Amino acid sequence: MAEPATSNPTPAKAQQRYEIHRADLPLGCPLPSMALWNQHPRVFLPIEKDGRCKCPYCGTQYVLVD
Repeated sequence: MAEPATSNPTPAKAQQRYEIHRADLPLGCPLPSMALWNQHPRVFLPIEKDGRCKCPYCGTQYVLVD
């Protein structure tokens, strides 16, 4: 599940696969909990149709779990 932005963001690409819940939609990469200073531009990803998607910039995989 995506976490809200915090004062201690996670490092870029801390994981290669993230589980996403419908409450987290719309899905944007990087996630709000990731540090943005060293990331690619934020893109919105169409995970609703297939339940899986991959960011075209960084290759992070997202899986819809509910």
